[in-house]
Amino acid sequence: MGHSHSFPELKFRKLSVLLSTFIQFFFLQMMKFAWDNYKQYALGKNELRPLTKNGHIGNMFGGLRGATVVDALDTLYIMELEEEFQEAKKWVEKSFDLNVNGEASLFEVNIRYIGGLLAAYYLTGEEVFKSKALELGEKLLPAFNTPTGIPRGVINLGSGMSWSWGWASAGSSILAEFGTLHLEFLHLSELSGNPVFAEKVMNIRKVLNRVEKPQGLYPNFLSPVTGNWVQHHVSIGGLGDSFYEYLIKSWLMSDKKDSEAKKMYDDALEAIEKHLVKKSAGGLTYIAEWRGGILDHKMGHLACFSGGMIALGAEHAGEERKQHYMDLAAEITNTCHESYARSDTKLGPEAFRFDAGTEAMATRLSERYYILRPEVVESYMYMWRLTHDPKYRQWGWEVVKALEKHCRVEAGFSGIRDVYTTTPTHDNMQQSFFLAETLKYLYLLFCEDDVLSLDDWVFNTEAHPLPVNHTNFKASVQ
Repeated sequence: MGHSHSFPELKFRKLSVLLSTFIQFFFLQMMKFAWDNYKQYALGKNELRPLTKNGHIGNMFGGLRGATVVDALDTLYIMELEEEFQEAKKWVEKSFDLNVNGEASLFEVNIRYIGGLLAAYYLTGEEVFKSKALELGEKLLPAFNTPTGIPRGVINLGSGMSWSWGWASAGSSILAEFGTLHLEFLHLSELSGNPVFAEKVMNIRKVLNRVEKPQGLYPNFLSPVTGNWVQHHVSIGGLGDSFYEYLIKSWLMSDKKDSEAKKMYDDALEAIEKHLVKKSAGGLTYIAEWRGGILDHKMGHLACFSGGMIALGAEHAGEERKQHYMDLAAEITNTCHESYARSDTKLGPEAFRFDAGTEAMATRLSERYYILRPEVVESYMYMWRLTHDPKYRQWGWEVVKALEKHCRVEAGFSGIRDVYTTTPTHDNMQQSFFLAETLKYLYLLFCEDDVLSLDDWVFNTEAHPLPVNHTNFKASVQ
């Protein structure tokens, strides 16, 4: 049984102060364990390799280092791990070098580094985070020098050269990448007083409004040269996911003034519900993928954020639609919970299918892994905050037990290669988003609602909290 037997059976309807303190303390020790091991074996590298006790740099961040540091800053701060936060801040001050040469993902640098630095600045007021965010933001601007202003996906942070991912269809840009810049870039303009950042993302929106949507859906690939779709593959999972999330969140972050974002979100969700939302024979609601009109009945772990998103949007739908969307959000979140509950480890696979009698399970070996992803617990957190149904805390606690039993290793936390075996092989990677997102959302699931209240903060897609603009910075750039 590993060390899972020591867990108390928790009843989550009303947490006593004592129990609540115990649970929060438990998350603090998980976070501290992940951080301390990263600091000891990999500080300054991008991620910790916990089995081999060394660091990993990878090729996503174009020579930037310390992804785990920047991703962890706000989590350390809100958990009040003061000493650890100071260690992280000191690294940013002394060792975080932005003068690098290498191929960076515009999207990853934006959501992890810019998002992490902005959140740390807004939470603490420390100028170093703001100045680093603005300096890095400037380095991303050359990616937008295309005929349409739709940025290319890869940029050399030293030379400013940019190009499209080799594997993306015919030199196209990816919906979830160029569609997931809006929140951060508005804040870059707000903090710098330079409208260029906001102008770049408002132009992306203009291009997307102009182009024809097949059945109202947004395909995943768009040419930055012609501004046309490159092929008609639609997904609420990878390649599409956070574009939709940033529409509703742009509206919320504008203090509900950016009505264009709300309309785009409402229309997109209507098309998704009409064409992609399905119910399995066993009664599970899922969101299929769409390839030129042909449905692929699979849902990725990444798509499991959508329960939380739909619930967040439902809060602000008309009264008759509100209950409908809350029900849909609960059904999708339940399906994602089933993908965890039906595995031997109680952790969910990278993708799961609904065909040939299989429901909510991975059928391919290549889809059975779990890399410490946050999307399912993210939806639990939103569903808890918006309904206070205790089952979401119960489900969250099941994930904690599974992480402790199967992913905790001697020197950190590791992903696993097959969720359907109780003796899984570890992948030797403690992803930076485990500290940024997974542990933060689990912690918030057990906090009072006023800790990073949804009325005042919007989370970027890496769970970095950005403030709602109650003072009204311009919701749109003229």
